[in-house]
Amino acid sequence: MNTKYIDIQTVEQTFKTRKGNFPALRDINLSVAKGEFVALIGHSGCGKSTLLNLIAGLTTPTSGVLLCADREIAGPGPERAVVFQNHSLLPWLTCFENVFLAVERVFCATESKAHLKQRTEDALALVGLSAAAQKRPGEISGGMKQRVGIARALSMEPKVLLMDEPFGALDALTRAKLQDELLEIVTQTHATVVMVTHDVDEAVLLSDKIVMMTNGPAATIGEVLSVDLPRPRRRVALADDPQYQRYRKAVIDFLYTRQAHVEKML
Repeated sequence: MNTKYIDIQTVEQTFKTRKGNFPALRDINLSVAKGEFVALIGHSGCGKSTLLNLIAGLTTPTSGVLLCADREIAGPGPERAVVFQNHSLLPWLTCFENVFLAVERVFCATESKAHLKQRTEDALALVGLSAAAQKRPGEISGGMKQRVGIARALSMEPKVLLMDEPFGALDALTRAKLQDELLEIVTQTHATVVMVTHDVDEAVLLSDKIVMMTNGPAATIGEVLSVDLPRPRRRVALADDPQYQRYRKAVIDFLYTRQAHVEKML
């Protein structure tokens, strides 16, 4: 296994604002192995999404370097797919057409239209939405819209799946169901995943490694927690697992004891 499939070296990110320079991130050093599931967690304003955008190539760092498969990340690429909290579906297109757009963009130069359609159907089947393929976003639930967003990302066969609080706007039951489905999808696809979350239980349930960010401005990595829980993971069984509870307590302690002052300021 490549222990440095994603390699982030002394990265800093400063934004220019009307009030002067704002240091969002400082001295970020992180390695993600191929096939690893990594959660980024921390209080609002700690730079989680900024770091995810840097890995996606949507922004470039003020200093430092980011590598993916030993190549510098200089912009977006089909090997790195992003799923946002807002599904960003085109409302006038069907679920099938929303996914097909991504498939066509990546594979149209090398594959037949029949193969592109098959890729789209396979991606929708992977998230359990074959029956909704011809529905438009306005005709399906919020959870189903997120499934389409995940299907669109997976349809490009990315090496890295980047997720920015993809379940944050969903109700608790829908969120839990999609978390369980994501566990199964990652098992099938062997994708490397970096996911931003505010949810401690979500981070422990899904992750191999939890990256805990210090408070901003000038946020950095405060601690990295390896989650050594066997897979496949079942949330009901883990609820009473002492090791699961220890990991959960460690994250809560970091967020609400060692980084508690943010909460007091809000």
